[in-house]
Amino acid sequence: MTPEPAPAGSHRPTHLPRLAITGGEPAGVGPELVARLAATPIAADLIAISDAGLLERAAHRCGIALKLEPYGGQPRTLRAAGSLRVLDVPLRAEETSGRLDPRNAFHVLNTLAQAADGCLGGEFDAVVTAPVQKSVINDAGEAFSGHTEFFAQRAGSDVVMMLASPELRVALATTHMPLAKVPAAITHESLILSLRIVHAELIAKFGIATPRIAVLGLNPHAGEGGHLGREEIETIIPALDALRDEGMQLVGPLPADTAFVPAMRARYDAVLAMYHDQALPVLKSEAFDRTVNITLGLPFIRTSVDHGTALDIAGTGRADPASMFAAVDMAVRLSSLSRPQ
Repeated sequence: MTPEPAPAGSHRPTHLPRLAITGGEPAGVGPELVARLAATPIAADLIAISDAGLLERAAHRCGIALKLEPYGGQPRTLRAAGSLRVLDVPLRAEETSGRLDPRNAFHVLNTLAQAADGCLGGEFDAVVTAPVQKSVINDAGEAFSGHTEFFAQRAGSDVVMMLASPELRVALATTHMPLAKVPAAITHESLILSLRIVHAELIAKFGIATPRIAVLGLNPHAGEGGHLGREEIETIIPALDALRDEGMQLVGPLPADTAFVPAMRARYDAVLAMYHDQALPVLKSEAFDRTVNITLGLPFIRTSVDHGTALDIAGTGRADPASMFAAVDMAVRLSSLSRPQ
């Protein structure tokens, strides 16, 4: 059947969305996830930023016939399953699956830097990251608290971490810090900034014209009127009231133990939790293999798997690639919304 001509004035994409895919911790499951991703027919130009030999060994362990090609910068309109272009970043030492090696921490940081700089320069439409091991990077003498903070510093942006599944979106007012430091980190100004970023990105990235955001309290029962803590009264409620005066639709502060029941979920499009483990266990227990980590506030799209390096199964070929597939699918969808039509 002959395809109909495009209407006058319309523009069809001339090339596939170009995604930078970082390989993550070489001793973990990241390289295997990248190999499994490359074996799929997903309609995206996948540029693996990793060590070519590392990817070849990972593909072999997974029983995948992978065709690696050097990345030369040219756009592509088609990609065959099993084809992967590689921006080669050599390892400092050949990996041993499941065994961390601080010498390769600098390889990991280099892959992240090249992905971020490529996105900032417009070379890549998005970056999708495989999991890294924060501890071994710090053991190598490099201060590193996570992808979110690394990309925020590289881009000079204020950011918010969000994890999203098909059923739920959860953003975090604080990210990777000891629980004892959380109360002091939650200020009127930081809450205002986080909520403005979440609100703007729900509009820009998710197409929600009038976002409704639920905000959790810090303390049990959202402070119980001050009897279980005064952060809600002194900090959280004044910040929410100030933003409501600007027109934002905000619900809360809500007790975290009831905020996720079905009747409450119908009232909001996203949740702002006060700290990492306050809401993420709910999300991951429901949709671990379908949840995507998204960094809001960057001048580019960044998504990631929602799990760690899984050193205990690295090298076995048994790593579940579902979250990686979900992260790439999300990156493709978000990049399609931001590309000129």
